[in-house]
Amino acid sequence: MVKFEGLFLVLLLALTLYAFVDCAMREDYQIRKLPKWGWLLVIFFFSTLGPIAYLLIGRNGPRQPGTKKSKPRILPPDDNPDFLRGL
Repeated sequence: MVKFEGLFLVLLLALTLYAFVDCAMREDYQIRKLPKWGWLLVIFFFSTLGPIAYLLIGRNGPRQPGTKKSKPRILPPDDNPDFLRGL
């Protein structure tokens, strides 16, 4: 019985750590229902139900490397072709 409780504790800790890191690494537009800091607090303080709630409710789906909304990139003048054309 002690081995089962120890295994359950380790799995719960791993799930909490995974959910916390996943939430921290996601962009704000990829998180639903609460702001990112709200989900981090829920995951941290409600370590049994918090990670499960985040994984089921709080995410917009799997993170895919090519589908990220990109912010407009600001180029320095020496890399900006429009600036260099105007010289």
